[in-house]
Amino acid sequence: MASLQDIGVAAAINILSAFAFLVAFAILRLQPFNDRVYFPKWYLKGIRSSPTHSGALVSKFVNLDFRTYMKFLNWMPAALRMPEPELIDHAGLDSAVYIRIYLLGLKIFIPLTVLAFAVLVPVNWTGNMLENNKDLTFSDIDKLSISNVASGSKRFWAHLIMSYVFSFWTCYVLYKEYKNVASMRLHFLASVNRRPDQFTVLVRNVPPDPDESVSEHVEHFFCVNHPDHYLTHQVVYNANKLAKLVTKKKSLQNRLNYYQNKYERNPTKKPTTKTGFWGLWGTTVDAIDFYTAEIEKMCKEETAERERVISDPKAIMPAAFVSFKSRWGAAVCAQTQQSSNPTVWLTDWASEPRDIYWTNLAIPYVELTIRRLIMAVALFFLTFFFMIPIAFVQSLANIVGIEKVFPFLKSLIEMKVVKSVIQGFLPGIALKIFLILLPTILMTMSKIEGFTSLSSLERRSAGKFHLFILVNVFLGSIITGTAFQQLHNFINQSASEIPKTVGVSIPMKATFFITYIMVDGWAGIAAEILRLVPLIVFHLKNTFLVKTDQDREQAMDPGSLDFASSEPRIQLYFLLGLVYSVVTPILLPFIVVFFGLAYMVFRHQIINVYEQTYESGAAFWPDVHRRLVTGLIISQLLLMGLLSTKGAEQSSPLLIALPVLTIWFHIFCKGRFESAFVKFPLQDAMIKDTLERATEPNLNLKSYLQDAYIHPIFKDEEFERPSAIDEEENNPLVPTKRNSHRSSKYGSEISSETGV
Repeated sequence: MASLQDIGVAAAINILSAFAFLVAFAILRLQPFNDRVYFPKWYLKGIRSSPTHSGALVSKFVNLDFRTYMKFLNWMPAALRMPEPELIDHAGLDSAVYIRIYLLGLKIFIPLTVLAFAVLVPVNWTGNMLENNKDLTFSDIDKLSISNVASGSKRFWAHLIMSYVFSFWTCYVLYKEYKNVASMRLHFLASVNRRPDQFTVLVRNVPPDPDESVSEHVEHFFCVNHPDHYLTHQVVYNANKLAKLVTKKKSLQNRLNYYQNKYERNPTKKPTTKTGFWGLWGTTVDAIDFYTAEIEKMCKEETAERERVISDPKAIMPAAFVSFKSRWGAAVCAQTQQSSNPTVWLTDWASEPRDIYWTNLAIPYVELTIRRLIMAVALFFLTFFFMIPIAFVQSLANIVGIEKVFPFLKSLIEMKVVKSVIQGFLPGIALKIFLILLPTILMTMSKIEGFTSLSSLERRSAGKFHLFILVNVFLGSIITGTAFQQLHNFINQSASEIPKTVGVSIPMKATFFITYIMVDGWAGIAAEILRLVPLIVFHLKNTFLVKTDQDREQAMDPGSLDFASSEPRIQLYFLLGLVYSVVTPILLPFIVVFFGLAYMVFRHQIINVYEQTYESGAAFWPDVHRRLVTGLIISQLLLMGLLSTKGAEQSSPLLIALPVLTIWFHIFCKGRFESAFVKFPLQDAMIKDTLERATEPNLNLKSYLQDAYIHPIFKDEEFERPSAIDEEENNPLVPTKRNSHRSSKYGSEISSETGV
């Protein structure tokens, strides 16, 4: 049980760590040789030039203007200065809306903190219930929680009323934010420049035809069923093996460049390497000759594989990107059923080209259900077995309670400094370490499931991570922590008293979550802006591999918003704030500090550092809203359960209406706003098409679209492309190579002999 002193030690450690990270960043960002690490976005836009190109030798690397060090914190107001419309133009809607999640946290929790400290903290502090119960383990912080209110007390009416106030305020802010984001998305889609995905649909599960290839079958189908709007298409190739060869060749080329640069710096000694794995063992050979030969060998393999993919019909998947002459035509196709058989000719909006995850396009559609079932089972076992390290972390957080059962730990626990560090700092950092590799595992599972865009992969991984955090980090910490914390009481009391002990112990877990917030939400966010790993990697590359300005640009790693891991982490803070706002309000200021610091830090990173790899138009917001509502409902249900153990039988039934109203609120918002994130209104599509025809009457749309959805490794290749239907052609016949006189069993094509 972490005491007030333990929390103070943890706060001191994390505040000093965060301050050290911020000061280090403020100084390092001023040094010219770090400029590309801390401002890569401006270099990619071509607006900023390297300060190392001019000045004296020392000034190329170190900032000698001491006046700039007096303003080393000016990045903070600068991060807040850019207005939101300019931020959207600069970084995209995804980045701007992501930042609004942190702002949403401030809008919700600042009023909640003020109200909780004005009403609930005095009510809890004067309860004196814990001091009168000698059998419970508690700290000074627990006196500020609902645990300090005696069972059956009329003070619980204050908690009940405030739970209604907090819930209504949260729903009001969520509604306003959903409305604003939906409006921002529609405005963005209406004002954004022409993009290939506005005209293109991804068609999956193209049915086989004995007389026509996939390309011919797709062309015939859409010429018949969308004769006035079909323009062109691009079939999907299974080029995964070729992509691996290309990647391997690039890796070999990088190693060759490294040894060539090394040889140029010291021509008297030719570099050598070993032929084994990563050059760690095997025969010692000339490095330049070895990698030159390996690259030549790889080029031959790549050429052979490229020819095989282009010529082999089996390398063509039953899928295609189909483009239309107008946004209206694409919207109609993407949002309607194409065949009487709902399992074939499946259409959906194509993601923008840079958002495509090309590897998964080669997965047969029939495999997807099996893959997702397997991953669902794997996620269940992963979530279940992760309870073991969670229980270990909680044992650290509650070591005082365990010593009653394990007395041999008493000598260690009685050391004040060790006790404060172990209980106030170690649990939070241990939990963070356990969670480091988890996002990578969950992203791999999402890739196995077969999602075809980076944005959908991140949203799916975020959903898994959110479920994992909810079950393991939150519920797991409470359940396992309660068992350890009151272990002595669990062993010696009757079974009828256990629910009451659990009810009292749940709010006591606030001390553990406070330490986690400080580690992850304070020091962790401050470390984010320092970019220590990209800084080290850049200077290693700059020292050993960079030879030209182009090499230096490639050495920059601006990174991007990791939505798959960062958004679920934000949701944990929302959940903790909503759950403990009524139960243990002392936790709220720690959450407010997190949201304020994170808003400033990530706004700076979006403006100066991150370069998003795709733009989804804030398609993730319905997921954010749904998880927030889920957290609100969980907080209401837990409060109901807690009050039921506190002898508040008269007041707790009044809370039943809260989750019902919250579910109704979610259904209302879903019906009111969610369509803006999954569909493109035909009216808006027609308006954009009309304006485009008026302003660009000579636009060659086919030329603009024909290369947009070719696999990146084929960008320089010449393909046989399907010809567009001539708009002036009056012949109603659609050419086909089908020999039979039968119509297709899918009701989509008619034989050419019928003349339809």
